[in-house]
Amino acid sequence: MNAGSILRTLTPLGWLTLTLMGLALFGLMLGGLGFRWDPFEFTRRRAERAEVAAAQARSEASARAAEAEGQSTQIARLDAAHTLIRRTQAATTPILLEARTAHDADLPLSPDRLDRLRAHDDQLCRIAPDLGGCPAAPDPARDRHPAL
Repeated sequence: MNAGSILRTLTPLGWLTLTLMGLALFGLMLGGLGFRWDPFEFTRRRAERAEVAAAQARSEASARAAEAEGQSTQIARLDAAHTLIRRTQAATTPILLEARTAHDADLPLSPDRLDRLRAHDDQLCRIAPDLGGCPAAPDPARDRHPAL
């Protein structure tokens, strides 16, 4: 049997199969030479999905970085507030004990008692100068010591 007799004996289904195999072989040869045929633009769609995923990943990474920065800033502010509270308590506790146990605790303010209170106010102003009534703050009494 030669090639001519094989071609004459092919049925329409055989011809269809032979044509499809030829087209497939032709497509493989063109693909090997670098030609690409993408009629449904699968490559472009895949690239767009990858770009969207990359943009989303960058956005999420940026959000995580901002979150971490905000958390570290908040921790620093919280530590500063706790330090201020501890220093204020350390300065206030002995004065409160002294004021409660003083012999003139129930009497109107004497000059000594007023001096103790002013010294304590000065100490609080050194700890937290932004408190109202401190020398840096506007003082309605127009002197160094606010009205008690």
